[in-house]
Amino acid sequence: MTVSRVINGEGNVREATRETVREAIAKLNYSPNRAARSLAGGDQVRIGMLFDNPSSSYLAEFLMGALEEATRRDIHLEVQSCDNAPDNALLISKMVEGGITGFILPPPLCDDQGVLDLIRDAGGIAIAVGPGRASGTCGAVLIDEYRAAYDMTRHILSLGHERIGFIIGNPEQVASGQRLKGYRTAMEEAGLDVSDGLVAQGQFTYRSGMTAAEKLLSARQRPTAIFASNDDMAAATVAVAHRLHLDVPSDITVCGFDDTDLASSIWPELTTIRQPIREMTAKAVAMIAGISRARRNGERTKAEHVSFPYKLVRRNSDAGPSLANRSETPPR
Repeated sequence: MTVSRVINGEGNVREATRETVREAIAKLNYSPNRAARSLAGGDQVRIGMLFDNPSSSYLAEFLMGALEEATRRDIHLEVQSCDNAPDNALLISKMVEGGITGFILPPPLCDDQGVLDLIRDAGGIAIAVGPGRASGTCGAVLIDEYRAAYDMTRHILSLGHERIGFIIGNPEQVASGQRLKGYRTAMEEAGLDVSDGLVAQGQFTYRSGMTAAEKLLSARQRPTAIFASNDDMAAATVAVAHRLHLDVPSDITVCGFDDTDLASSIWPELTTIRQPIREMTAKAVAMIAGISRARRNGERTKAEHVSFPYKLVRRNSDAGPSLANRSETPPR
């Protein structure tokens, strides 16, 4: 207790004793463990990361952003799967009882109002990362999904493509609808009809991307370019194109969304929209730390919505349409 008082600069310690403690600290080269001190004093922020996302590449980026920021701030991070709705209330309740003060939620949980309400009712802080739109009931860190998809579609149009296929993400996620809307708006402004043959349903998974790409590329008049709603489905589209002996990008342009590590791990590397997932997740962790500190000081807080910039990253998977692209007969 005496050593603790000296380290923390508290009073009620005789000067001679204080000097003896300082000499011992210098001799032993002692450095206090800040995390342990916070935990002992009940001040350490404890954050829960809940996930139910089938994209391992997205989750890897999300987790790294959370871990890096939590480590930097001496924050305890607990990661839990949240894929069983009937057990979610019990899981969240136990985590709050165990000292978790805030939760960061990646897609699709960031759009699940039921989960957000459970956290609020349990007295926790919820920050949604990557929702299609911000909810007034919790904090949010997001990009303009609609505008990002619009910009990518405009980029593909600028290359000379007119038949641009689109693979939709999980229909239960708001971001999926926003990205589809951005694509449709850009196509309509260019005076191009979007027929059912140009749009295929996916689920943000690699397997669903393969199924959707097979549907688009087997059409009698196949698209000259395909814009997939995430990198997993775009990578699957490249794989299907290769299986059909189509060269990317000479025969078919393929673009993705998110700019996860997968986008630069395949060949050709994907042209994609960079969503700064790590930075967004780190910001969510910092927001929870700030709200927790404010609450301890008796300050009132309100939901904060932070919008991050996105960037269109051009790599090797896009090019102008060739004569071969315009064939009305699907490859065999």
